[in-house]
Amino acid sequence: MSETESERRRRLINLGELIALLALIVSAAGVWIAWKSSNQDKPTRVVEQHAAVPLALRGTVDTDGDALTLVPADPSHALESATITLKGASPIEIGSDGRLSANDVEAALKGRENEPKARALTVRARIDADYVEMGKDRHASGTYTLRYMWKGGGLFGGRSIRLMGLSRA
Repeated sequence: MSETESERRRRLINLGELIALLALIVSAAGVWIAWKSSNQDKPTRVVEQHAAVPLALRGTVDTDGDALTLVPADPSHALESATITLKGASPIEIGSDGRLSANDVEAALKGRENEPKARALTVRARIDADYVEMGKDRHASGTYTLRYMWKGGGLFGGRSIRLMGLSRA
């Protein structure tokens, strides 16, 4: 039995309708997936993140070298305490004011009284510091060079140390 022209056309229309219906179902599934995933997307919050900055200390000589004030180079840091260790000496503890006394350094340099006076000398110092950065307690350590000079030592006077500065080693 052979198909007539109109039956063949009806069969082709049915096949086209079937393809269109499948395309409609695929499109509807894509729209549903896109809508469902957009409900799960929350607004993106952009928060400015600050990277931690390593601690660097700066030394400022007080008046005539009787003391050296250690302060963080970055104003966002706040020094809580520090321990300064000179080779072969007991550690020197300083508080949050960062004040290092020349007398403490002189006691730590016991045995070096014969060094030349009125000449700048240096000694390596290890500094372990506790500080606050962005509300968090932090700890840092580093090697610095402490500059000093022996003064005095006349007929009746003793020698004493005058601090001249601090720099990163």
